[in-house]
Amino acid sequence: MTFEEKRCAEELVDFIEAATSPYHAVEQSNKSLCAVPMEENEKVAAGQIYSFPLYHTGMVFVVIGENAAQGPLRIACAHTDFPCLRVKPNPVLREHGYGKLNVEVYGGLIRSTWLDRPLSLAGAVALRGVDPFAPTLRLVDFRRPLMIVPNLAIHMNRKVNEGVELKPQKDLLPLFFQNGDGDEDDTKKLLVLLAEELGVSAEDILSYDLNAYPYECGCLLGCDDAFLSAPRLDNLSSVKACMDAIREWNGEGIRVVALFDNEEVGSRTKQGAGSTALAILLERVCYKLGLDREEYLRKVMEGFCLSVDVAHALHPNAPEKADPTNQPVLGGGTVLKVAANQSYAGDPEAFAVVAGLCEGAGIPYQVFTNHSDAAGGATLGSILSTQVPMRTMDIGAPILGMHSARETMGARDQFALTQLLMSFFSA
Repeated sequence: MTFEEKRCAEELVDFIEAATSPYHAVEQSNKSLCAVPMEENEKVAAGQIYSFPLYHTGMVFVVIGENAAQGPLRIACAHTDFPCLRVKPNPVLREHGYGKLNVEVYGGLIRSTWLDRPLSLAGAVALRGVDPFAPTLRLVDFRRPLMIVPNLAIHMNRKVNEGVELKPQKDLLPLFFQNGDGDEDDTKKLLVLLAEELGVSAEDILSYDLNAYPYECGCLLGCDDAFLSAPRLDNLSSVKACMDAIREWNGEGIRVVALFDNEEVGSRTKQGAGSTALAILLERVCYKLGLDREEYLRKVMEGFCLSVDVAHALHPNAPEKADPTNQPVLGGGTVLKVAANQSYAGDPEAFAVVAGLCEGAGIPYQVFTNHSDAAGGATLGSILSTQVPMRTMDIGAPILGMHSARETMGARDQFALTQLLMSFFSA
């Protein structure tokens, strides 16, 4: 592993540690670019990075290059959300001397991996404002272990190693505190904790959006540091690569990084890839460049999009789950994803473009297809391309343990993914 590859991997670990919720992923991404919010009547200028927030948990960044009106439009998109436990309203449960939080499952997480891990909380809190239509939103991240979901001892569950179904409403409720005898204030413990953390009155907290996250940090591992283990590799590895690539771009045309929320639950939300948000924002940009609607539509149809999301690597203990002839491995480079049913959005021309970029820049790449006897997942590409129709290719870093509380990737693959995105923007 080269110095550049290791530095890129270590910077990803740092980014993941700071991006503990979709709100914080957007905040960290915005800080890394120092983008300027685009005002309604402002003209766009070459060399400037503009930002368009998508309801706090998504963001679109647009970089205006030279000859922007005639130059190519290229987009890279990723998602900020991840499978986790989300806190419900009125969450405090008091039973048998223990205090628990009432949570629900978000996305298709591997439930057992959330047991026996110190967990913290992060997200956003909405505070009472002067105008009821403009509450104040504050981000919060406790950055300390607050909870744990304890396992049931093997002595009380002798079949635990044979596979046991975990019921979210019963088995995944985190242990939060030990309550006193009938202390009525226990029901307000979370609100009081939030108020203390933010330095506000608990009575001013009207709502919140909080997710649990594993408190342990990511790390390089293996006797040669060949692997990277961290929570939220799906899909903060892609977010980080997109941000690093667009920050380095300087050329002709328009370049876009679109960070969407809610991919893990289908993308069909106002801040998801299934909304018309990106199409609306692109039309606004083209209008400010002096293009009419016909020219805007032509630019979109002639554009190119990379949908960036993690891919499945061949599992060393279950190689039979992989396709017989397409078997990405950790450390083998960026994965190009192909599916005949178009759950991945690529076509032969899109594949050839991305493969050509890799070969031209000496970037290692691999191919993923689903095993024909197993239903695979889907991601942003096919959904987004129905709203912003342009040639699209799905790519990503290969990982093991996708949707686990902690996932594993090849330490070298983050650098390869970033280099491909830089080549895509610059070529």
